[in-house]
Amino acid sequence: MTSFNAQLCLVLHNHQPIGNFEHVFEQAYQDSYRPFLDVLEPFDSLSLTLHISGPLMLWLAGKHPDYLSRVKGLIQAGRVELLGGPMYEPILSMLPRRDRVGQITAYSEWIADNIGPNISGMWTPERVWEPQFASDLFQAGMEYTVLDDFHFIAAGLPESSLTGHFVTEDQGCLVRLFPGSEALRYLIPFAPVQTVFEYLRKEAERQPGRLFVFGDDGEKFGSWPDTKRRVYDEGWLRQFFELLVRNNDWLQTSTLGDAIQSRPSAGKIYLPDCSYREMMQWSLPVTQQVQMEEAWRTLGQSAGDWKHIKPLLRGGCWRNFRVKYPEVNEMYARMMNVSDRLAEAQGTIDDDDWCLARDHLYRAQCNCSYWHGSFGGIYLPHLRNAVYEQLILADNLLSHRRHHDASWVEASVRDYNFDGLSEVQLASDRQIVWLAPARGGQIYEWDIRWIPHNLLATMHRQPEAYHRRVLRGASDSSDIEAHAFDRVVFKQAGLDQLLRYDQRPRKSLLDHFFDDETSLDSISNGDAKERGNFADATYETKLRRAADRIQVQMTCSGQVSGMPLTITKAVTLRRDSDELQIVYLLEDLPEKRSHHFGIELNFAGLPSGADDRYFSDATGQRLGHLGTRLDLTQTRGIVLTDGWLGVDVQLSIDRPSGLWAFPIETVSQSEAGYERVHQSVCIIPHWLIKPDADGRWAVTMRLAARYHQSVDPLAPIGPADVFAQQ
Repeated sequence: MTSFNAQLCLVLHNHQPIGNFEHVFEQAYQDSYRPFLDVLEPFDSLSLTLHISGPLMLWLAGKHPDYLSRVKGLIQAGRVELLGGPMYEPILSMLPRRDRVGQITAYSEWIADNIGPNISGMWTPERVWEPQFASDLFQAGMEYTVLDDFHFIAAGLPESSLTGHFVTEDQGCLVRLFPGSEALRYLIPFAPVQTVFEYLRKEAERQPGRLFVFGDDGEKFGSWPDTKRRVYDEGWLRQFFELLVRNNDWLQTSTLGDAIQSRPSAGKIYLPDCSYREMMQWSLPVTQQVQMEEAWRTLGQSAGDWKHIKPLLRGGCWRNFRVKYPEVNEMYARMMNVSDRLAEAQGTIDDDDWCLARDHLYRAQCNCSYWHGSFGGIYLPHLRNAVYEQLILADNLLSHRRHHDASWVEASVRDYNFDGLSEVQLASDRQIVWLAPARGGQIYEWDIRWIPHNLLATMHRQPEAYHRRVLRGASDSSDIEAHAFDRVVFKQAGLDQLLRYDQRPRKSLLDHFFDDETSLDSISNGDAKERGNFADATYETKLRRAADRIQVQMTCSGQVSGMPLTITKAVTLRRDSDELQIVYLLEDLPEKRSHHFGIELNFAGLPSGADDRYFSDATGQRLGHLGTRLDLTQTRGIVLTDGWLGVDVQLSIDRPSGLWAFPIETVSQSEAGYERVHQSVCIIPHWLIKPDADGRWAVTMRLAARYHQSVDPLAPIGPADVFAQQ
């Protein structure tokens, strides 16, 4: 037999994100991580490269230390090379340089202390690459990483030249880059084993001595839908390893480190900002994403010179997920705020507290909730909540450094979310409120320190490219040979009926004017007509300070059905208080004309369908779980209880009110299929307002997050004229 002397680097990336459920970790261990080692261990002539992300590594160390002992034994035998990387699997491009280097260094140190080997190579999360990363990797002690062949093709290299590893450089710092094969990502383990080897043999015959690199998720060996049956029950992985042993006269397995030692570099390359092909499509705006998917499909079927056109269709930029999803930008901006404060605090805070705050920050940088594609990502509330939990914990430590155990309140104004406009932060020892005067005077983040939880970690309903498939009602195409990205599986019936889109993110203190006959159905379906221009307007802002409280006042002069009207709203935060006082004053109202006015509030992290998550009224009477639709009249408030979080969110109103309540549910995509996800609860108190003799109308509300164990009764409160004597 002809000797082609080809090498195959199998690189597995095992990962579970911060905030994922315990049972998901355990199921992945039982279905994927443990059985893979069971199959691998007897094949003592095979070697591979393994990456275990920091969150998963810490979980394994606590729950299954025997697994890590087995990995350590394979490392000592020279059969497994362990990769490092950033500790909690962040996308490098969303971090300041200090955190990129810090995360990579932290994980290398953990591995050295707990597993043993010194780490030379790393896994780049989601293979998101930018040219300046080379010097960051070098500074953190990394010599090489694996990306996708798509990166290299986007840089102008022909596929035929991707036969080895390459050298890149930034500021004189050199690292080596391996191109992972997209073809192998789609073949392994979805195609028959013989098909995989036919591909490898054909390519090895065409280019003797070439290097193949397979770099992809280890969960596709047992955790992805239907793969456990194929990979283990039907013996795909064992057959694959047997054929590797049988064909070792022309194809040898190798670790990435050994491949560098055994072959020279294939040349020098500078790569553009890039990721794998699918990620580049997902980062595009929906319209362009659909166009690109159609172009790939159409040209791939008809264009004779498709292989020459394909490299030119690159897609978007990963950073634009922060544009595509405003909620991603909110998390990113909050993370950057904590990172900056942590850097400023270094050397001025107890070392143990500083290191603990840094660990909370690093955990909050875990990438999975900062984007969305074929996996749940930003649409998964438990992942968003986990990010904010870690950020609030870090914030608490940094705030305690300044204030210790004293009660306090303060305010600041700056461009917190990097949109070129100023936001307002009201902070105290109990809570933090973030307001955007230029976006309807909304509250866009409400952090409760003692839970810790952001009650406005919402997700609004917006179009997605895959909603076309939902509307078509495609049948289950879960053929195992289809890649997970191409699966069409509906986890619930009737998802097409749930497709509703919001005009803006679901935040709080959004001011609406409706037709008099507007109903709960039209509001929840998004069909209600907006008669005012306040929800997206810019509010003029000023701060008022006292020793024990801070107030932000926001004023906007706009129109309702062509008639002028002025709204002033004030939010007051007191130190040592769980309550916000919110006062509205409407002026210039026409004498003989009523307006249907509503104030939109949204609350996130309060799931539906559970007995310990429910609505109740002022008397404590339960009104249903948090997915219930409510149309109340003549009410003075409502309570949303989450017994698991241990919080009652209480809304009190000083005048009788109509009140609509309904769930915000998205139809989103995950690796298991299309699913219905409860995102938040929308509460809209509303009135048919009529002015007093001076053309004015006012309402005072109290909004509080209190311990569930000590629920305060909702007593009516008197009007507060906070606008007097301005």
